[in-house]
Amino acid sequence: MQEINNLIKSLDLQPHPEGGFYKEVQRSKVVVLNTDNSKKRSALTSIYYLLGGADFSSWHRVASDETWYFHDGCDVVIYFFDQNKTLQTIQLGSESKVFQKTISANTWFAARPLRKNAFCLVSCAVAPGFEFDDFEIAKCEELLSEFGFCLENKKAIEELTRT
Repeated sequence: MQEINNLIKSLDLQPHPEGGFYKEVQRSKVVVLNTDNSKKRSALTSIYYLLGGADFSSWHRVASDETWYFHDGCDVVIYFFDQNKTLQTIQLGSESKVFQKTISANTWFAARPLRKNAFCLVSCAVAPGFEFDDFEIAKCEELLSEFGFCLENKKAIEELTRT
């Protein structure tokens, strides 16, 4: 726990609404328009993101592609529903030897450290850049309605949403 607190302090991380801690470290000065030319946004944003202990990143989605890059700690497991509504997982970290994964825009996903007594530190890059207006945290009932057709999905949804 001391190592987690040291990282939070040294990286100046703040609580994130989905869980964990973050700090934006890059917001591109280059501005792009979305496909219907209605919104301007930074071409790219990047954050540090830390999950520790039993904490998790609750089910959420963003309007842009998001690439996760592993830095330190134990592996992190990312859960997501693919285009066929099938629950998928990817493990990032030293143990899995997978160090980055991109989650496609508008995909419901969640994450947690592989070990409850450890932490994981990643960076997340979003392009076009992240805006809280394009960020949605899932409601358990809505995800269960759309994806809860099997026990595995129900368990992942219930364990990784907040009430």
